Amino acid sequence: MTDVLDDKRDATRFRILTEIAERQPAVSQGEIADSVGVTAQAVSEYIRDLSSDGFVAKEGRSRYRVTEEGVDWLLRSAADLRRFVDHVTDDVLGSVGEDAAIATAEIAEGEQVSLSLADGLLHATPGDRGPATGVATGAAAAHEAVGVTGFEGVIDLDPGIVTVQQVPPVRSGEMSSPEALAAACEGADLVAAVGVEAVVALREVDIDPVRFAAGAVAADAAGRGLDCVVVVTSDRVGEVTDALRDGGVAYEVSTV
Repeated sequence: MTDVLDDKRDATRFRILTEIAERQPAVSQGEIADSVGVTAQAVSEYIRDLSSDGFVAKEGRSRYRVTEEGVDWLLRSAADLRRFVDHVTDDVLGSVGEDAAIATAEIAEGEQVSLSLADGLLHATPGDRGPATGVATGAAAAHEAVGVTGFEGVIDLDPGIVTVQQVPPVRSGEMSSPEALAAACEGADLVAAVGVEAVVALREVDIDPVRFAAGAVAADAAGRGLDCVVVVTSDRVGEVTDALRDGGVAYEVSTV
């Protein structure tokens, strides 16, 4: 469960801080109370707590603004919520529909299977050991694709980690460290690149990266539990981080 949903008070703080961000600087506590479904007195108390935590600054009577710390907390919480929604959408399996999975062993049509994610792909194993199960709609040998329906349960999935590694653009006259770049990419499930310099730097350490829509690809892969590295020239980092934020994916930025 995502942190902001683990505690009812945190969930209310998130909603109230979002309302303040949307309405700032002129903030009506009564309107927020109506929107969130709490009393105006409760809103006042929450705003005092948010101010004490440094998330809200008061600028006058009924005038507030969300601080940089508050924006950062909202972004982190929103990213957690996005991952949880993706988890529910993609991995909490409903009772209808059909999807394809990779058979881990021979499966007969109509056989109950246990479902899991590996390398970002759905896998089906004969048996009902769960925690997520389904029914095979056809027969398949090991490593073949098989249709699955009658989904029940939840697939446990920890989101992957995305690291954005900056390399200098050619016009800067600087060079990245091949050793540091190779070490940064070691163990990654997926490596992507943005910019010719990034592609060349990776090829120098014998890595052939994904070269198109790198940020969106990394966001999708991380949502499926894969650890990703995106190598990008320092003047184009925003292209990647924007896509990662749009995908609700947490990331770290480093320089090699």
